[in-house]
Amino acid sequence: MELKTSVLKGTEGGPHLLITGGVHGDEFEPMSAIRRLGRQVNDDDLRGRLTLVPVVNEAAFARGSRTAEDELDLARTCPGDPGGSITERTAHALSELIRSADFYIDLHTGGNIMEVWPMSGYGLVPDSRVLEDQRRMARAFNLPFVWGTNCELEGRSLSVARDARVAAIYTEYLGAGPCRQDGVDDYVDGCLNVMGELGMIDREQPASRVEHVVEDDRPNAGHMQICNPSPMTGLFEPCVGLGDAIEAGQSLGTVSDVLGERVIDVSSNETGIVLTLRTFARVHEGDALAVIAG
Repeated sequence: MELKTSVLKGTEGGPHLLITGGVHGDEFEPMSAIRRLGRQVNDDDLRGRLTLVPVVNEAAFARGSRTAEDELDLARTCPGDPGGSITERTAHALSELIRSADFYIDLHTGGNIMEVWPMSGYGLVPDSRVLEDQRRMARAFNLPFVWGTNCELEGRSLSVARDARVAAIYTEYLGAGPCRQDGVDDYVDGCLNVMGELGMIDREQPASRVEHVVEDDRPNAGHMQICNPSPMTGLFEPCVGLGDAIEAGQSLGTVSDVLGERVIDVSSNETGIVLTLRTFARVHEGDALAVIAG
């Protein structure tokens, strides 16, 4: 399998930057932003090589879903298998591209069921040079929250980059279904900022919008799918918002059964900033309701 890419080659030497979107098929701002980048970046102004993949997971996009028909999470399937299922083959093709790059940006959103406060993240990798490059990239992307987390979680695009010593960041920007143009704009600007930081284009860096920088090397830090799980199946009604500062033990909201006869208050297990919040109200027991980073 080969992914559909757009490759721009500059007239001068420089690094190879890979930018991907659509690892999940329900994350739309990255797809639009990468297409716009392909139109906006001029080969004559570029130093190095830029590889763009607007939609990595085309099978999931065709379904309007996070996953393809095999229901495997591509972000937990890398490095994949060239002879496996559709997601395993896609993961293998993506992993090969990542290994070919010097730098990597993986653009995401919260998809159909979550919203994420705009953020850039990276793994706290053992290679000090790669880690410092990732910190520079994450800050240059210029979203409100910068989050460095434990790098041991396997199956991710960033775990492939870690093993290949490719400096890599991922980003998140809201979600819940639509393709917001402010998100597309911020993603285009963020990618151009990183390209400027890496010396690939001439670009005056804007004033910093970064409000918080947090690094957390605890096991499973950054594993959003396991945080603050729902205590039962039912209706989730949050009482906090993205970006709110909360204390451990403070209520995140309630989950109630179908008739509203049983209501359980869900308390935060961390002190910090509300980084993600479940927006699709119907939840199953164990579904992540919120991520608190701090």
